[in-house]
Amino acid sequence: MMKAIQAWTLATLMAVTAVAWAQDERVASQQEQTALAVTIYNNDLALVKDQRRVRLVNGDNRLAWRDVSARIQPETALLRSTDGARIRLLEQNFDFDLLTPQSLLAKSVGESVRVFRPPHPMTGVESVEQATVLAANDGVVLKFADRVETGIPGRMAFNAVPASLRDRPTLSMWLRHEGVAERTLELSYLTGGLAWQADYVAELSAKEDSLDLNGWVTLTNVSGTAYHNALLQLVAGDVQRLRPEPRPMLRAMTAEAAADVREEALFEYHLYSLDRPTTLLDRQTKQVALLSAQQVPVSKEYLLRGADFYYQGQYGDLGRSRPAVFLEFQNQGGSLGVPLPKGVVRVYKRDQTGRAQFIGEDAIAHTPRGEKVRLKLGEAFDITAEKRQTDYQRIAAYGGRGGVHESAYELTVRNAKREKIVIKVVEPIAGDWQMVSESQPHKKETANTAVWQLAVPAEGKTVLTWRVRVRY
Repeated sequence: MMKAIQAWTLATLMAVTAVAWAQDERVASQQEQTALAVTIYNNDLALVKDQRRVRLVNGDNRLAWRDVSARIQPETALLRSTDGARIRLLEQNFDFDLLTPQSLLAKSVGESVRVFRPPHPMTGVESVEQATVLAANDGVVLKFADRVETGIPGRMAFNAVPASLRDRPTLSMWLRHEGVAERTLELSYLTGGLAWQADYVAELSAKEDSLDLNGWVTLTNVSGTAYHNALLQLVAGDVQRLRPEPRPMLRAMTAEAAADVREEALFEYHLYSLDRPTTLLDRQTKQVALLSAQQVPVSKEYLLRGADFYYQGQYGDLGRSRPAVFLEFQNQGGSLGVPLPKGVVRVYKRDQTGRAQFIGEDAIAHTPRGEKVRLKLGEAFDITAEKRQTDYQRIAAYGGRGGVHESAYELTVRNAKREKIVIKVVEPIAGDWQMVSESQPHKKETANTAVWQLAVPAEGKTVLTWRVRVRY
């Protein structure tokens, strides 16, 4: 039924002028736009500053500011004159009910319309009847002079477009101005539907001791309007909001060549400014270059992390596992050393034929300059570890599971690689604990962790044993 309504009314809509509002209303369209600046935050929030040249008359003016965001927060709108003129805003309305065949029909309930019947097969004459729209909810109900019909037997023609329907999202304003002059007005407002995120692409060197890092800003616009030749600024940081909104979905994507991006501190956040205007169309995702750093020193770490539950009970075999693989680098020096917005880092490495292969990804938080970036890329294929509890004694009981527990463990790490590796073994141990004996010395990095740096020969194995006494 919806498709039928659209087909029957399309011809009429094309003939009806979009300007059916009050005769004295002045329209400020994007053609009068003189400047546009958009500041986008991480959490589906943006600040739009839109300047347009408008001719105002003395006294009251009704102004239709077209092509605002369809997700504008009207309560945040602020209109001012950039040339110092005195303007008093009396009233504003956000007209978000847009002109469509269905909305036109719904607004015409109780109104008279003309119904054009299909041409007679014999005479070819198209008949016309007057009807009143009784309902337009789950279909159409029409009252003719002698009957009531459901559905549309032909095409419909409407007398006018209701003043409350707009063809574009529009902010209608009633303002008071002294004198007759052209003024440059700036409309500022907050809106949803605009978001950005940082995406990073890293290529690991053949020796795995450095990487090339490129950062991109991914901009997403589902706000219902386009922003042409806008000066874009991006705020990195978690801004406090009382009513967070869902993140918009991504649509079509375009990519741009490298752009110059300036960074500066802003309150407790960081502001990134694009040095040239860009256009962000509605329902579009665009990428612009953020940074490029070459030969960043990087280190690889194999990490095998245990658990603390088996230090207060008898368990025997604790299973087989593989160490996690991490890459680390410092955000400092050269073309790096800038605050990195949170985002996803995707890492590639070239194979023996020179083709780049994807080897893993991880998300990073907002990272200040000088801080460490740590990426978990997966688990090692050629390294396996087997752990078992070789002894357990409960030396003293304090009620329940409390008391003094002593247990011993054996960890066997096998390395199928053709080169020697070093694995960081981390064992969390709760309570008041003491290492009774061990095959290799440990380091107490924190109050509840014992850490070993375990060397494993190429195509060989290493066995680590230890005994711990724990008081709970």
